[in-house]
Amino acid sequence: MDTPRRPHKFYNDPEFIKSPDARSLRILSEYLGPLSRFQRQKIKDTIVFFGSARAVPRAQAEADYLELLRQSLKADKSADSEEGLAQARKRVELSQYYDEAVELSRLLTEWSLSLGKTARRFVVCSGGGPGIMEAANRGARLAGGKTIGLNITLPFEQAPNSYISEDLSFEFHYFFTRKYWFAYLAKALVVFPGGFGTLDELMEILTLTQTVKISKKMVVLLYGSRYWNEVLNFEALVHWGTIRREDLKLFDYADDPQQAFNIVRSGLEKYYLSTDVEPSADR
Repeated sequence: MDTPRRPHKFYNDPEFIKSPDARSLRILSEYLGPLSRFQRQKIKDTIVFFGSARAVPRAQAEADYLELLRQSLKADKSADSEEGLAQARKRVELSQYYDEAVELSRLLTEWSLSLGKTARRFVVCSGGGPGIMEAANRGARLAGGKTIGLNITLPFEQAPNSYISEDLSFEFHYFFTRKYWFAYLAKALVVFPGGFGTLDELMEILTLTQTVKISKKMVVLLYGSRYWNEVLNFEALVHWGTIRREDLKLFDYADDPQQAFNIVRSGLEKYYLSTDVEPSADR
């Protein structure tokens, strides 16, 4: 009689691990896995960059626009080509934020490396994809620092960029576990112009801060006041009484990398370096 084949242990059974019955295990793994790796890499805290996945470097945006313009001049003009050119011009305008995110990330990483701490302090972290996320990781790499990418599996726009430190590149399935790791380690949040995802992430952090579910001091900076004042009317929320005027103090604005760097560094020095304050646990 043949010796019966041993069945898989459940933790090593792909069919079970991917089943609805094991969902709690998958969720737990997206907490414990990153926790273990951050501890091994001595990552104490982060500066998180949010922003559009669709921003590209200015040189690329300008080249794309000129190519589209060349093609449109050769063909009969149409409403579609005019709309395409208008969108390409907007991408050129948006591209300034990519370049400025690279510079701001570089400045912050050079400063964090100068602190000379045993633990890695204020490591630049992004969503790991293209656009502003790539720019943040790129600036940190240019400065010679480690940099984190918290990626997520999506049907579009979200392949890991090439500037993330290899040992700090993560891939999440669940948005809420990814958001947890954005918020838990962050001491500062820099929010560049972006779309639904950026707005979602910004509003969640502001809500958690307003309701003191995040009890630590958090530097929140909206980069690009022209964009944010056009997209979000916070004064209207005050006018209608849906937030308090003091809630507007939860964040600041900046319009160039040096100004943004000064605001973020000043806040981090005040809250976490000059007094060596340790935040209470955030849940």
